[in-house]
Amino acid sequence: MPWWSWVLIWGFLVLGLLAMLVFFAWWLFRKLMTALTELEKLTALTDALDGARDEAPPERPHIALFDDPVELDRRRRHERYRRERRRAYRRELAVARGKLLVHSDPSRRMDPNA
Repeated sequence: MPWWSWVLIWGFLVLGLLAMLVFFAWWLFRKLMTALTELEKLTALTDALDGARDEAPPERPHIALFDDPVELDRRRRHERYRRERRRAYRRELAVARGKLLVHSDPSRRMDPNA
């Protein structure tokens, strides 16, 4: 193989490497510009949220330690009663659905082809 063929081969390899590096640099530059644009949008959004947070005072949590124990017991009992009634109601609905499935009247069924 003559010496100039090696020069051509290495020349094409170096040009290919440079083309690849330029392509990846351009690709990375575009990604960086897009990321900066999104960062600007995010900064504007956080500034707006910070402004909204400063306008509304924070709500203080309710501390049950300072409440009347009788009132706390009454609320607890009421909540327990409400949960029990809800469970009983849901159970009644489930039992009624089950009875409908087991004891359905065939004469009252609708014909799907009608």
